[in-house]
Amino acid sequence: LAVRGPTGCRYLADDRQLKFVRDGWNMPGDSVYLDADGYVFYQARADDMIVSAGYNISGPEVESVLMQHRAVAECGVIGVPDETRGQIVKAFVVLNAGYRGDEKLVAELQEFVKNTVAPYKYPRVVAFTDALPRTETGKLKRFALRAM
Repeated sequence: LAVRGPTGCRYLADDRQLKFVRDGWNMPGDSVYLDADGYVFYQARADDMIVSAGYNISGPEVESVLMQHRAVAECGVIGVPDETRGQIVKAFVVLNAGYRGDEKLVAELQEFVKNTVAPYKYPRVVAFTDALPRTETGKLKRFALRAM
C-alpha cells in the first residue's frame, strides 16, 4: 500500500523517514489487494505475510476462517520456516469448552480451511494452547507466537 495526501507521516531526523516515506508517498507496510471493482482490501502487515511455495498467504484471513469453526474460541496464525516451501502456515488454537485438541480435530480444522478458502492456505501445523499472548489492549502478539 502506498498513500499520498495530507494524511501522511513524518519522522524528523529519523531513519524511518527513508523507509516509510518515499517521494511524497507514505509506505505503511501493509499488503492489500484491489478487486475488479476497484475496492481495496487489507490483507496483513507486509512483515506478517506468509510466503509458502510462492503463494502469499494472509495470516488474518486464515484466522478469520478458523474462527468460523465451532471448536475455535480464538486463534493466531503465523508463518514458520520450512525447507521445501520457505514457510508454512502454523495456527495456534484456543478451543471452546467441550473440545479436545487431538489429531482428529487437527484434520477437521485443516479440511475446514481447505474447503473455505484456497486449499494452499490451510495450516499445515496446528498447536492447541490455553491462551494466546496479547498486549494490554488485546492485540495479538505475533512475535510472541513466533517464539513459542
